[in-house]
Amino acid sequence: MSSPDPQVRAARNHSTPAGARGPVVAVTGAATGIGALLTERLAASEQIKQVVAIDERRGECDAATWHILDVRDPAIADKLRGADVVVHLALDLDLGSDAAARTAYNVRGTQTVLTAAAAAGVHRVVLCTSAMVYGALEDNELPLSEDAELRATAEATGVGDLLEIERLARRAPRAHPGLNVTVVRPAVLVGGTDTALTRYFESPRLLVVAGSRPAWQFCHVEDLVSALEYAVLEKVDGELAVGCDGWLEQEEVEELSGIRRMELPSAVALGAAARLHRIGLTPSPAGDLAYTMYPWVVSGSRLHDAGWRPRWTNEEVLAELLAEVAGRHTVVGRRLGRKDATAAGAAGATVALLGAAAVVRRARKARRR
Repeated sequence: MSSPDPQVRAARNHSTPAGARGPVVAVTGAATGIGALLTERLAASEQIKQVVAIDERRGECDAATWHILDVRDPAIADKLRGADVVVHLALDLDLGSDAAARTAYNVRGTQTVLTAAAAAGVHRVVLCTSAMVYGALEDNELPLSEDAELRATAEATGVGDLLEIERLARRAPRAHPGLNVTVVRPAVLVGGTDTALTRYFESPRLLVVAGSRPAWQFCHVEDLVSALEYAVLEKVDGELAVGCDGWLEQEEVEELSGIRRMELPSAVALGAAARLHRIGLTPSPAGDLAYTMYPWVVSGSRLHDAGWRPRWTNEEVLAELLAEVAGRHTVVGRRLGRKDATAAGAAGATVALLGAAAVVRRARKARRR
């Protein structure tokens, strides 16, 4: 399904008065990923006076003013002087990162940026976490409002870091009067991303836990960038959930993707996933499975009330995701080579999971003898 050109999408999201003098915006993590896309978009906008780009290496946006440094360096306060808004996107959510090092970087970096922004006289900081912080729970409402309680635990990849960032966001205005903090929480992010949830669609079969109630809501990176721009321009503030309108049931996902399911009892799926992660065979902890079992769909009402609309539908984003992962082969979050994938494709992702778990049990028995 085709989608409008990205430049057309950008133009539709706001009118641009000629000669407008808008805010000076600093973006951390500006060299890659969402940070690079936002930096390019803001630098091209006549509603933005200047873009200050901060990262550990220089990016490709020549229209921005670049500062090369680690966001954990207190010297960042000097680089933020004169900025009106800071968008903090320097986060490590890589599945392959050491968990302790990742947490230290994410939490210390966010803490430093908030403190430095207050010291530099910045009046607004925009943070980006994930709708995962609401938690994937059987009794979640469909959809969740932005004000819904954050009931996630730290059992899924990176979610503990995101919850700590949310805590820092709540505390910052009390610790630094006059500092406004906006938090943007995207649904399953798609568009050059690699997460446990996007890898779910790289499996030869879609693992479905018996008795679960999945509901899939996606967020294209272009829509996230436009939502971040809304926050930068102070068209909306507070806690903002962002994603496509509505959601897809598991049966719709299977029909659209053409990937068949493999269904397992909850105890078997969660137990095997936990064992495989514990011995290092898979990057994703068992907690990631909850986000494929229970709904965590968000309404995005605050952005909608401010006039923002997603340009992508769930069906379009799923189609893009399937195109991105074509040719990749993953079983329970672990990327496979071509030879392994052939066997996995024949047996199914769930059979591979159970087979690996059986190997683990046999190995343990052998060690006890």
